[in-house]
Amino acid sequence: MPKKNPLDDIRLLIVDDEPDILETLEDLLPMCAISKATSFAEAKKLLETREFDLAILDIMGVDGYTLLEIARERGVIVAMLTANALSLEDTVRSFEGGAAYYIPKEEMINIEKYLIDIIEARQGKKHFWSRWLDRFNPYYEKRFGKDWKDHNIDFWKDFTHHF
Repeated sequence: MPKKNPLDDIRLLIVDDEPDILETLEDLLPMCAISKATSFAEAKKLLETREFDLAILDIMGVDGYTLLEIARERGVIVAMLTANALSLEDTVRSFEGGAAYYIPKEEMINIEKYLIDIIEARQGKKHFWSRWLDRFNPYYEKRFGKDWKDHNIDFWKDFTHHF
């Protein structure tokens, strides 16, 4: 019997102001029960009226940080997905705000793998960040330089103590 995908039937909210991003994510995650929103107001209403296991939130255009706060208050695990807010500062801000993962949009093709990391961390009672650094350190080194963690050294030292 084939192994069940950890994302089967996960209730997922996807929020992005770009409809093509929503469509792409929906195509990449057919195993999930997906709800979509293209605005802050629409996403806020969904978060307040429905139950979700996970949310993928854009930062720019939909007030992603406020949505992150709302989602966390509702017990929804959040992955931030961004292009325009891809920076060392926004990475730290997302994690400090309670995000489980921070994903550059150009890595969206691997979204299933990243969401499985989150689910497996929860099931194994590990910190959500436990696989992120392994996955993204090479990407960040290429984009921001080998010393990228030195820009907020205290945060990254603390970050690695969570796992």
